[in-house]
Amino acid sequence: MNIIILGPSGSGKGTQAKLICKELGLNCVSMGAILRNAAKNRPDINERINKKGELVPDEITFSVLKDYLEGRKIFDGILFDGYPRSVKQYNLLKSWIGKRGGRLDLALLLQISDEESVRRLSARRIDKKTGEIYNLITEPPPQSVLSANLIQRDDDKPEAIRKRLQWYKDMTNPLTRVLKEEGILIEIDGERPVKTIFEDTMRKLKAKDGKK
Repeated sequence: MNIIILGPSGSGKGTQAKLICKELGLNCVSMGAILRNAAKNRPDINERINKKGELVPDEITFSVLKDYLEGRKIFDGILFDGYPRSVKQYNLLKSWIGKRGGRLDLALLLQISDEESVRRLSARRIDKKTGEIYNLITEPPPQSVLSANLIQRDDDKPEAIRKRLQWYKDMTNPLTRVLKEEGILIEIDGERPVKTIFEDTMRKLKAKDGKK
């Protein structure tokens, strides 16, 4: 089984992705983590995501993802966290998986309001010494972490967050329409406790998969 999980910044995709992968034994593939790692050796990617806070072009994003999967020989049993985000990315990924005899089975869409997204992301902090990411609201740092070491990235400030949310809507709304038409989209209310969201997601996943 191959699953996509989508949602705006702050929707909790990463948290739910880890829980689902553990429950179903899937390979958890985080596009954000892959791009951040690629940025260490790719000045063009680093310039876009770390300095300008811009989106990486579809072809480059897919190329980085493909190299990651093929390098690790991961071709099936995947949960894609935060990818694809556009119709073009979806078609590229679907074609790649299809050539290997697989398919994209289901897509999860975590839905939260813009206000909630801004509230959550504005509380995100990074430990400048370890690089660990925390959230003062949903995932506070342990007491051993010094508050003086916690910093807020420029792209986690309200104005930058709203800009990213608009990018997300412009890219992803057409994709969600395609996923609905293909009958593989599952919509999830993301403004609930983590455990509640996970349990609801698993129920809907099993029900949807059982109808296929």
